[in-house]
Amino acid sequence: MNQYQKVAFYTLGCKLNFSETSTIARQLVDAGFAKVDFHESPDMYVINTCSVTENADKKCKQLVKKALSYNPKAFVVIIGCYAQLKPDEIAAIPGVDLVLGAQEKFNLTDYLESTEKKKVAHVENNSIKETKEFVPGFSMGDRTRTFMKIQDGCDYFCTFCTIPLARGKSRNASISKTVVEAKKIAQTKVKEVVLTGVNIGDFGQGGEENFFELIQQLEKVEGIDRFRISSIEPNLLSTEIIEFVSKSDKFVPHFHIPMQSGSDVLLKAMRRKYDKALYRSRIETIKELMPNCSIGVDVIVGFPGETEEIFEETYSFLLELPVSYLHVFTYSERANTTAIKMKEVVPMPVRKERSKRLRILSEKKKKAFYLQNEQHTEEVLFEADQEHGIMNGFTSNYVKVKAPFNPLIVNHVVPVKMTEVDRDGLMKIEFIEKRQLTELKQLTN
Repeated sequence: MNQYQKVAFYTLGCKLNFSETSTIARQLVDAGFAKVDFHESPDMYVINTCSVTENADKKCKQLVKKALSYNPKAFVVIIGCYAQLKPDEIAAIPGVDLVLGAQEKFNLTDYLESTEKKKVAHVENNSIKETKEFVPGFSMGDRTRTFMKIQDGCDYFCTFCTIPLARGKSRNASISKTVVEAKKIAQTKVKEVVLTGVNIGDFGQGGEENFFELIQQLEKVEGIDRFRISSIEPNLLSTEIIEFVSKSDKFVPHFHIPMQSGSDVLLKAMRRKYDKALYRSRIETIKELMPNCSIGVDVIVGFPGETEEIFEETYSFLLELPVSYLHVFTYSERANTTAIKMKEVVPMPVRKERSKRLRILSEKKKKAFYLQNEQHTEEVLFEADQEHGIMNGFTSNYVKVKAPFNPLIVNHVVPVKMTEVDRDGLMKIEFIEKRQLTELKQLTN
């Protein structure tokens, strides 16, 4: 392996993938590679794939083609869920040189004796049943926030999902080792940590440690302003977790809770571990303790057996729930899942029409939530990116605000008054005290 070669990365899919890409990137930099942007004709490309939807598979092929258009001699490595599930399919893509499975990707440097292009792609992909090691990690590059991997794999076999086949059994490090990772982040300039994984609420897998105990210990880590819980299953989001967040100084009032369907019939067919009553109770508890809490929802439309009546049941259920926004997924058939064998297939045009209806509902929910926040005082963590002289930031309860760009407040948590929602759906603000900017200027000098 020649040191001082250039490497570029591209990540598809979830926040967990981004944290793992960052971890692998740091390994390669330590090995002597220089990290560059995708378009800078690097010597090697590493593409971290997703396989949740068919589009992610197609995107992988497109990225390989795009990479080789920048540098036809570049060594192309494919990792991630798609690489674990369909290694031979990936190896057949013209221009791919190395395919690594779920465990092998964390030892990428071991497979780089040469970065000369190969006539036939080399595949290292052990059975997912042999993938038992947990490799921690966190994303870097955005000094405002980081995605911290606290868990991997899943023991839930939902009928539509390939993740257990791609990532293996649920696993994690101990609380003490996880806290060590958080302390590493605290030594950087990052202000907010997003806890991520495949099924983070399953931390501990019913053993001596659990997710509630973990967040209690993370609360004590000095040097991090905010912790944000990413997607957590409703059956694992206990009342004690909700109560803890409601009183916490660091864990913010924002939950993302997968629902998938508002029909008990479909929830059972999906092999989910809760029903509508439990889901509703979680939302009601959150809103009782934190009326201004932001709640995001995952929902799948077009799952086999979703009649018009069942879809309307889901729509009505979401309409009445006090949630803040939706992530709408159009069901797509995935190989090696139980759902692909189910009858009563919903035609694709119907799936798309239902997706459109729910996305419109999501926009209405989001606007209503933002309007509820008008005239409220909140703390905003401002980001470095700007466009046409405008910068953005997020409140603790995930309201996106806009303000004239000011480098003094980048990566600072600043109290503001939210004034009104503009035509783009963003919140305008006023700084509470003019002396804030003067104080921040003194801090940065």
